[in-house]
Amino acid sequence: MAGTFTLRVVSPEGNVLKEEAEFVVIPGETGEIGILPNHAPLIAAMTVGVIRYTINGTTHRIATSGGFVEVADNKVSILADTAEPGEAIDLKRAEAARERAEKRLEQKSGDVDPRRAELALRRAIARISAAQLK
Repeated sequence: MAGTFTLRVVSPEGNVLKEEAEFVVIPGETGEIGILPNHAPLIAAMTVGVIRYTINGTTHRIATSGGFVEVADNKVSILADTAEPGEAIDLKRAEAARERAEKRLEQKSGDVDPRRAELALRRAIARISAAQLK
């Protein structure tokens, strides 16, 4: 199916992306959501993960920590809690954050909130995945 749709990603920091895309995959709460041109209207929650989108046959990635997506009239609007383009991510810093989160999860002391450490680990893994364009 040929064609494009307007893809817009906004976070509290401002506009992250506004492009004509051919395809996008969103990390939904119940699994990945793939969107092509002329998709049916949709509103869905997003989770921590990587937004993948294609422009002119090239795949790009944005790490996100959740938010919402709305699809209507060949427009995909993503309201993200955080949105960091893969090319802007410092890979060494993301890997260090992953290591810190893994160490916190290994600790069995009462000082560590396991839910918070798990979320930090998921965010770090998403950032690493978005930075490692394949």
